Amino acid sequence: MKNPKKKTLSAKKNKTTWSGRFNEPVSKLVQRYTASVEFDQRLAEYDIQASFAHAQMLSAAGIISTKDLAAIEKGLRQIRKEIHKGTFNWSLELEDVHLNIERRLTELVGDAGKRLHTARSRNDQIATDIRLYLRSSIDEIIKLIIKFQFSILDLAEKNINTVMPGLTHLQIAQPISFGHHLMAYFEMLKRDKHRLFDCRKRVNILPLGSAALAGTSYPINRKIVAKKLDFDDICMNSLDAVSDRDFAIEFCACSTLIMTHLSRLSEELILWMSPLFRFIQLDDRFCTGSSIMPQKKNPDVPELVRGKTGRINGNLIALLTLMKAQPLAYNKDNQEDKEPLFDTVDTLKETLCIYTDIIKGVHVDINSMRNAAIQGYSTATDFADYLTRKGMPFRDAHETVAKAVRAAEKKECDLSELTLPELQKFSQLIKKDIFSILTVDGSIKSRNHIGGTAPSQVSKTIKSARKNMS
Repeated sequence: MKNPKKKTLSAKKNKTTWSGRFNEPVSKLVQRYTASVEFDQRLAEYDIQASFAHAQMLSAAGIISTKDLAAIEKGLRQIRKEIHKGTFNWSLELEDVHLNIERRLTELVGDAGKRLHTARSRNDQIATDIRLYLRSSIDEIIKLIIKFQFSILDLAEKNINTVMPGLTHLQIAQPISFGHHLMAYFEMLKRDKHRLFDCRKRVNILPLGSAALAGTSYPINRKIVAKKLDFDDICMNSLDAVSDRDFAIEFCACSTLIMTHLSRLSEELILWMSPLFRFIQLDDRFCTGSSIMPQKKNPDVPELVRGKTGRINGNLIALLTLMKAQPLAYNKDNQEDKEPLFDTVDTLKETLCIYTDIIKGVHVDINSMRNAAIQGYSTATDFADYLTRKGMPFRDAHETVAKAVRAAEKKECDLSELTLPELQKFSQLIKKDIFSILTVDGSIKSRNHIGGTAPSQVSKTIKSARKNMS
């Protein structure tokens, strides 16, 4: 004969919050397939924060007693300690972070713990937790971007007068300041940062109080909860509040742009480090060797950043695809929003941290950069501008210089190495002063306007950037 007491304990162990509706327990396979606790437990702190605010609101509204509130708060503090110490027992059977915390709270404080879920659903609970988590993550990421920007400013300031070839189509175009080149990435990051600030506004809106989808019949005060959790506003439609993840998609879109900019920088570091360029070297700690070729120093970290950008792009597509065909309101599909979002946050934070350090470990070969800038007739546009200032229409000047470039190619020399008589064959407007125009230093200094590559302008830009970031 079976032990009836043992059977009761077994049934109690497998009991779920909705078991009264079903005739049989969820299978182990389904438990594993539907559970999210392995990854959403990182939301525990935010779940506890929201539960504190919700309980305090319930008490203020007279929905639960002050005695129950005290018990709930005491239990939540105990749970927070257990989680921080790593002693909290996470259960797969309890499916997610919410039920795990709620079950432990009930174990600690009894019926008061059961009353915490009054006037809320896991639907508005998870929407709130994700927003709290994402808000915190955005704040961290913005700080990391700022640190990275300062690293760029430091390197740019050291290289205001470093001449390098500016490229278009990966062909030598015009000489530029390396400091100016680096400040292009500073500007990209500035826009990235502003996008995150703007995204945060839409993240920082409170869903809690929307309950499952239609709101609640209890006399709740959502403004109290919003104030306690530092939300700027309250979601005004309960259906929308629990079902959409556009705020997470927007964050992922912002993240793809940041990673795209970092990937572009990675590509340049990889090229510049190649012996074919010899523009820079990276500190050894960011590189690896070859298992067969002893001379190799591979820029693995920038290459991985380039690769991880594809993964972040994929996370954005995953979330867009997740939402594209969901009818209102909440659907279980939305459980799949967390892993792409968490991966994006983690990858972006790690990448920004390591790139801040990488930039500090960039060593510039000034001579190689300068020699490369002299190649490819990089001052040809300056030559055309010279003729235009002498009165020749620009299109005619363009044609004249093109012919001069062909002559220099045949002679296998630079434009500045052609003699004055040779140059005057193309136009009598050309005088001796042309040779000061055809130097890379003269070319750079001549672009002395806001946004130009002249060292004086680059210096002003860096000073202004430092001032505005302080």
